[in-house]
Amino acid sequence: MKKISIIKGDITLQKTDIIVNAANTALLGGGGVDGAIHSAAGPDLLKECSALNGCASGEAKITKGYKLAASYVIHTPGPVYRNGKNNESETLKNCYINSMKLALQYKAESISFPAISTGIYNYPKKEAAVIALSSITEFMDKNNYYPQVVIVLYDEENYMIYKNLINETGE
Repeated sequence: MKKISIIKGDITLQKTDIIVNAANTALLGGGGVDGAIHSAAGPDLLKECSALNGCASGEAKITKGYKLAASYVIHTPGPVYRNGKNNESETLKNCYINSMKLALQYKAESISFPAISTGIYNYPKKEAAVIALSSITEFMDKNNYYPQVVIVLYDEENYMIYKNLINETGE
């Protein structure tokens, strides 16, 4: 049974087993979700991320959560949206799939996602939401893995887009 919740809030406060960080490829902190997670987790997160030697867009790496309520953080750099003709949708889908693979590997019972790439990376919000929800549900069905998934949206526009999509699809 699919368990996807949509909430408006701060991902750093989520008490799920794992939170997902919309990271940059250096994994060394930045703005938006990435900066908030690094700030809330404390300096040990940056120290662990420094040892990971970065991460390519669409891939995912996992660290401890340190001072966060979540035990782990999955870092996945999303694509910078240019024009939709540079494999952006496949890269974004891979962010969600690879994050779910790590969650399954770590036997997580719950995971929180932000809206990856919809901030400074300029991915169109509705298109990104469709990719996120379809990628997550496809992975769950294909792998018979149904953790509690929480999509945590910081801004009202993304929150309403996801709520409307969930209502349309009945996920």
